[in-house]
Amino acid sequence: MLGPSTSTKLSLLKRAATRGLATPASQLKPTAQNAAQAISTNWKGTSATGGTTKNFIGGEFVESKTDRWLDVVDPSTQTVLNKVPETTNEEFAQAVDSAEQAFKTWSKTSILTRQRVAMELQRLIRENGDALASSIVLEQGKTLGDAHGDVLRGLQVVETACGIAGNLMGEKLEVSKDMDTYTRRVPLGVCASVAPFNFPAMIPLWTIPLATATGNTLVLKPSERDPGAAMIIAELAQRAGLPPGVLNVVHGTVGTVNNICDHPSIKAISFVGGDKAGKHIYERGTKNGKRVQANLGAKNHAIIMPDCNKNLALNSIVGAAFGAAGQRCMALSVAILVGNTRSWIGDIVERAKKLKVSGGFEQGADLGPLISPQAKKRVEGLITSVEEEGGKIHLDGRNLVVPGYEHGNFVGPTVAECVTNMRAYKEEIFGPVLVTIEADTLDDALAIINANPYGNGAAIFTQSGATARKFESEVNVGQIGVNVPIPVPLPQFSWSGNKGSFLGDISFYGKSGLNFYTQNKTVTSLWRAEDAIGNKASVDMPTMR
Repeated sequence: MLGPSTSTKLSLLKRAATRGLATPASQLKPTAQNAAQAISTNWKGTSATGGTTKNFIGGEFVESKTDRWLDVVDPSTQTVLNKVPETTNEEFAQAVDSAEQAFKTWSKTSILTRQRVAMELQRLIRENGDALASSIVLEQGKTLGDAHGDVLRGLQVVETACGIAGNLMGEKLEVSKDMDTYTRRVPLGVCASVAPFNFPAMIPLWTIPLATATGNTLVLKPSERDPGAAMIIAELAQRAGLPPGVLNVVHGTVGTVNNICDHPSIKAISFVGGDKAGKHIYERGTKNGKRVQANLGAKNHAIIMPDCNKNLALNSIVGAAFGAAGQRCMALSVAILVGNTRSWIGDIVERAKKLKVSGGFEQGADLGPLISPQAKKRVEGLITSVEEEGGKIHLDGRNLVVPGYEHGNFVGPTVAECVTNMRAYKEEIFGPVLVTIEADTLDDALAIINANPYGNGAAIFTQSGATARKFESEVNVGQIGVNVPIPVPLPQFSWSGNKGSFLGDISFYGKSGLNFYTQNKTVTSLWRAEDAIGNKASVDMPTMR
């Protein structure tokens, strides 16, 4: 069967009509229509005009034979852009087998060849950044500028992988006369990556360049909500010279994830996403003997000290809280107002009001929609809970209607004054909601952060070096910003979220990424100089000298 059958297409259209979805491309604005048409015309594995997303197996973009298809929807208009398959068990097995066969030769390919592929991939991503960003705007809803940032942060990991020849060096020591011990980093085998909806390009690019440059092969499952960017990246990797089978892309939901966790040939799993899925993958994957790294939920705080640069702090908080509609695992979702800074809530509200909420291609748009109607309902429910639990909503983004995008999943910037026992503080909201908490002192603020179960990141705004030093020494989170609102490390370093935000022993990219995708072989060898051909035999008792 090639693509959805006629009956399946009719069923999908009926479901779309029931949910208020438009037919393909009918409700897109002209700029978005042009971008959608270009994607459908220029790229083999994806569509933005009502076609299907393909599997990528053994170097071929293959139409799935599944009878289960999921809508990929523009969250600004509810337009059906394409249909993504639930990859069948047989197709998944073919993808893993392709990766397994490719590993036999790719793992023996010289490091310089793998480095050249990484170099070519970074060039192609730069050249095709507009296409990747357009796909992200259409499927995920980000503003165009934010979508380009998504691509750029992934590209930086590719650029770091270009230094693989130096970064993969082992160690060697002559431990005794003519006896050497040395370590070699060797690849694991077939690896898997499960990516989230909120960074359709960046997260696949956290894994593809490092997994392949270290000699592994990879099976990637992008989010079923926005797989287009991953399919474009797969085609670019193919153009860059990645041999068939080294990268494979499959699709789906729970069934595909369980296949990844259970398949005996997959040696390691990289996951970024929510708590429920991450814990499931970690537990099921490690139970089956796999190496797993899982980045989970977050609740990132910023402490605002009275001595800070007020303009910098306010702009930083507003940008980090509401950018990407709050759908970032490093979104700054809690502002702890210390001392007299509690009077700054009005200033935060005034700046937040100036942000433009609209479709991602619209000029001057600061934030776009949430990913789905269900996400919108959940976020608005958490905002409502603030009122129900006795908090105060200073800026209310519920029931926002954006002209020209009346069916979009929009929630406007929201500022809510809470205390730490409220749902809006305890749960990850993943929407454009800033929770403010009051604290009398720095010590009180630190106690709030350290009591929170999550540990991705935290920031402080101050002009005191002593205050900053105390904060970075005593705060218990993995990524710390001093006058920096979203302290995501560049890929020369490594991701370092902790506590309930991470499961696993080895984290993402940087040196940790290299360690995750390799294992050490330690070799001790003896080649006696006196045994060289032409030497006389020795009759002395052998000793270590």
